[in-house]
Amino acid sequence: MSTMERPLRVALADDQALIRAGLRALLERLGIEVAFEAEDGQGLLDALLMQPVDVVLSDIRMPGVDGIAALRELRDEGDRTPFLLLTTFDDSDLLLRAREAGAQGFLLKDAAPEDLHEAIMRVAAGETLLAPVSTDPVRARYRFHDEAPPTDTFGEREVAILRLLAGGYSNKEIARSLFLAEGTVKNYVSTILDKLGTRDRTRAVLKAITLRII
Repeated sequence: MSTMERPLRVALADDQALIRAGLRALLERLGIEVAFEAEDGQGLLDALLMQPVDVVLSDIRMPGVDGIAALRELRDEGDRTPFLLLTTFDDSDLLLRAREAGAQGFLLKDAAPEDLHEAIMRVAAGETLLAPVSTDPVRARYRFHDEAPPTDTFGEREVAILRLLAGGYSNKEIARSLFLAEGTVKNYVSTILDKLGTRDRTRAVLKAITLRII
Protein backbone atom coordinates (compact mmCIF):
# COMPACT_ATOMS: atom_id res chain seq x y z
CA MET A 1 0.00 0.00 0.00
CA SER A 2 1.46 3.39 -0.92
CA THR A 3 1.73 6.39 1.40
CA MET A 4 -1.07 7.99 -0.64
CA GLU A 5 -3.49 5.23 0.45
CA ARG A 6 -2.76 5.32 4.16
CA PRO A 7 -1.82 7.93 6.77
CA LEU A 8 1.82 8.96 6.87
CA ARG A 9 3.63 7.15 9.69
CA VAL A 10 5.94 9.33 11.78
CA ALA A 11 8.47 8.51 14.51
CA LEU A 12 8.51 11.12 17.28
CA ALA A 13 11.65 11.69 19.39
CA ASP A 14 11.87 14.25 22.21
CA ASP A 15 13.14 13.94 25.77
CA GLN A 16 10.17 15.89 27.18
CA ALA A 17 7.07 13.75 27.60
CA LEU A 18 4.71 16.74 27.55
CA ILE A 19 6.07 17.92 24.19
CA ARG A 20 5.73 14.41 22.78
CA ALA A 21 2.15 14.18 24.02
CA GLY A 22 1.29 17.56 22.51
CA LEU A 23 2.89 16.70 19.19
CA ARG A 24 1.18 13.30 19.08
CA ALA A 25 -2.23 14.88 19.66
CA LEU A 26 -1.54 17.51 17.01
CA LEU A 27 -0.26 15.01 14.45
CA GLU A 28 -3.22 12.72 14.96
CA ARG A 29 -5.60 15.67 14.44
CA LEU A 30 -3.76 16.33 11.18
CA GLY A 31 -4.36 12.74 10.06
CA ILE A 32 -0.75 11.62 10.60
CA GLU A 33 -0.07 8.39 12.47
CA VAL A 34 2.59 8.34 15.20
CA ALA A 35 4.17 4.91 14.86
CA PHE A 36 6.13 5.24 18.10
CA GLU A 37 7.71 7.73 20.50
CA ALA A 38 11.29 7.81 21.79
CA GLU A 39 12.82 9.91 24.57
CA ASP A 40 16.32 9.96 23.10
CA GLY A 41 18.27 9.18 19.96
CA GLN A 42 19.20 5.65 20.98
CA GLY A 43 15.58 4.77 21.65
CA LEU A 44 14.72 6.17 18.24
CA LEU A 45 17.37 4.07 16.50
CA ASP A 46 16.34 0.90 18.34
CA ALA A 47 12.66 1.37 17.49
CA LEU A 48 13.34 2.16 13.82
CA LEU A 49 14.90 -1.28 13.44
CA MET A 50 11.51 -2.79 14.26
CA GLN A 51 9.14 -0.18 12.82
CA PRO A 52 10.12 1.67 9.64
CA VAL A 53 8.37 5.01 9.19
CA ASP A 54 7.79 7.60 6.46
CA VAL A 55 9.31 10.54 8.36
CA VAL A 56 11.31 10.98 11.58
CA LEU A 57 10.40 14.06 13.63
CA SER A 58 13.12 14.58 16.23
CA ASP A 59 14.31 17.23 18.65
CA ILE A 60 17.92 18.28 18.04
CA ARG A 61 18.86 18.58 21.72
CA MET A 62 18.38 15.37 23.71
CA PRO A 63 20.51 13.76 26.45
CA GLY A 64 22.81 10.92 25.43
CA VAL A 65 22.40 10.35 21.70
CA ASP A 66 20.98 13.63 20.38
CA GLY A 67 19.00 14.15 17.18
CA ILE A 68 22.04 14.87 15.02
CA ALA A 69 23.98 11.85 16.30
CA ALA A 70 20.98 9.61 15.66
CA LEU A 71 20.61 11.06 12.17
CA ARG A 72 24.30 10.52 11.40
CA GLU A 73 24.12 6.89 12.54
CA LEU A 74 21.05 6.25 10.37
CA ARG A 75 22.77 7.73 7.32
CA ASP A 76 25.95 5.76 8.02
CA GLU A 77 23.83 2.60 7.96
CA GLY A 78 22.35 3.60 4.59
CA ASP A 79 18.92 4.48 6.02
CA ARG A 80 17.52 7.38 3.97
CA THR A 81 14.28 7.92 5.93
CA PRO A 82 13.38 11.64 5.69
CA PHE A 83 14.49 13.35 8.90
CA LEU A 84 12.86 16.55 10.15
CA LEU A 85 14.52 18.21 13.15
CA LEU A 86 12.76 20.35 15.73
CA THR A 87 14.80 23.45 16.44
CA THR A 88 14.82 27.08 17.51
CA PHE A 89 15.74 30.01 15.30
CA ASP A 90 19.10 30.53 17.05
CA ASP A 91 20.44 27.01 16.43
CA SER A 92 22.44 28.05 13.36
CA ASP A 93 25.54 26.04 14.30
CA LEU A 94 23.41 22.96 14.86
CA LEU A 95 21.55 23.54 11.61
CA LEU A 96 24.77 23.34 9.63
CA ARG A 97 25.85 20.15 11.41
CA ALA A 98 22.42 18.66 10.82
CA ARG A 99 22.47 19.52 7.10
CA GLU A 100 25.89 17.94 6.76
CA ALA A 101 24.62 14.83 8.55
CA GLY A 102 21.78 14.46 6.05
CA ALA A 103 18.69 16.17 7.53
CA GLN A 104 15.93 16.99 5.05
CA GLY A 105 14.67 19.95 7.02
CA PHE A 106 14.04 21.87 10.20
CA LEU A 107 10.92 22.98 11.97
CA LEU A 108 10.56 25.63 14.65
CA LYS A 109 9.32 24.15 17.90
CA ASP A 110 6.49 26.65 18.10
CA ALA A 111 5.45 26.34 14.46
CA ALA A 112 1.77 26.58 13.64
CA PRO A 113 -0.09 23.28 12.97
CA GLU A 114 -0.37 24.01 9.25
CA ASP A 115 3.41 24.54 9.10
CA LEU A 116 4.03 21.23 10.83
CA HIS A 117 1.73 19.43 8.42
CA GLU A 118 3.27 21.10 5.37
CA ALA A 119 6.84 20.37 6.49
CA ILE A 120 6.12 16.68 7.12
CA MET A 121 4.32 16.28 3.79
CA ARG A 122 7.10 18.03 1.91
CA VAL A 123 9.98 15.98 3.34
CA ALA A 124 7.93 12.79 2.90
CA ALA A 125 7.62 13.74 -0.79
CA GLY A 126 11.38 14.06 -1.08
CA GLU A 127 11.77 17.82 -0.71
CA THR A 128 14.42 19.55 1.38
CA LEU A 129 13.55 22.52 3.59
CA LEU A 130 16.64 24.74 3.54
CA ALA A 131 15.84 26.94 6.49
CA PRO A 132 13.33 27.18 9.36
CA VAL A 133 11.42 30.06 7.79
CA SER A 134 7.77 29.40 8.42
CA THR A 135 4.49 31.08 7.54
CA ASP A 136 2.50 33.82 9.23
CA PRO A 137 3.10 33.18 12.97
CA VAL A 138 6.86 33.06 12.55
CA ARG A 139 6.94 35.89 10.03
CA ALA A 140 5.03 38.03 12.53
CA ARG A 141 7.52 37.24 15.29
CA TYR A 142 10.52 38.12 13.15
CA ARG A 143 8.87 41.04 11.41
CA PHE A 144 11.37 43.70 10.44
CA HIS A 145 10.48 47.36 11.06
CA ASP A 146 11.61 48.44 7.58
CA GLU A 147 9.10 47.19 5.02
CA ALA A 148 10.26 49.38 2.14
CA PRO A 149 10.32 47.34 -1.08
CA PRO A 150 13.69 46.21 -2.45
CA THR A 151 15.35 48.37 -5.08
CA ASP A 152 15.37 45.49 -7.56
CA THR A 153 14.00 41.97 -8.00
CA PHE A 154 15.86 38.90 -6.74
CA GLY A 155 17.15 36.17 -8.99
CA GLU A 156 16.87 32.47 -8.17
CA ARG A 157 20.51 32.32 -7.02
CA GLU A 158 20.04 35.32 -4.72
CA VAL A 159 16.95 33.75 -3.14
CA ALA A 160 18.88 30.51 -2.58
CA ILE A 161 21.67 32.45 -0.87
CA LEU A 162 19.15 34.32 1.30
CA ARG A 163 17.65 31.01 2.42
CA LEU A 164 21.09 29.71 3.34
CA LEU A 165 21.84 32.93 5.22
CA ALA A 166 18.59 32.33 7.15
CA GLY A 167 19.90 28.87 8.02
CA GLY A 168 23.04 30.36 9.55
CA TYR A 169 25.48 29.43 6.79
CA SER A 170 28.71 31.42 6.36
CA ASN A 171 29.93 32.66 2.97
CA LYS A 172 32.38 29.75 2.83
CA GLU A 173 29.65 27.21 3.58
CA ILE A 174 27.28 28.79 1.05
CA ALA A 175 30.03 28.67 -1.56
CA ARG A 176 30.57 24.97 -0.89
CA SER A 177 26.85 24.23 -0.97
CA LEU A 178 26.21 26.09 -4.26
CA PHE A 179 29.54 25.23 -5.94
CA LEU A 180 30.58 28.88 -6.17
CA ALA A 181 33.78 30.73 -5.32
CA GLU A 182 33.70 32.32 -1.87
CA GLY A 183 34.39 35.73 -3.45
CA THR A 184 31.38 35.27 -5.72
CA VAL A 185 29.15 34.57 -2.72
CA LYS A 186 30.54 37.66 -0.96
CA ASN A 187 29.59 39.74 -4.00
CA TYR A 188 26.10 38.23 -4.05
CA VAL A 189 25.63 39.01 -0.34
CA SER A 190 26.72 42.63 -0.90
CA THR A 191 24.23 42.95 -3.76
CA ILE A 192 21.46 41.44 -1.59
CA LEU A 193 22.19 43.91 1.23
CA ASP A 194 22.11 46.80 -1.24
CA LYS A 195 18.80 45.69 -2.78
CA LEU A 196 17.20 45.34 0.65
CA GLY A 197 18.78 48.52 2.03
CA THR A 198 20.11 46.67 5.09
CA ARG A 199 23.47 46.91 6.85
CA ASP A 200 24.07 43.29 7.76
CA ARG A 201 23.05 39.69 7.09
CA THR A 202 20.68 39.37 10.05
CA ARG A 203 18.67 42.43 9.06
CA ALA A 204 18.66 41.23 5.45
CA VAL A 205 17.19 37.85 6.46
CA LEU A 206 14.57 39.42 8.71
CA LYS A 207 13.51 41.87 6.01
CA ALA A 208 13.45 39.12 3.38
CA ILE A 209 11.14 37.09 5.65
CA THR A 210 8.92 40.13 6.26
CA LEU A 211 8.66 40.90 2.53
CA ARG A 212 8.10 37.19 1.72
CA ILE A 213 11.15 37.01 -0.51
CA ILE A 214 11.98 33.78 1.33
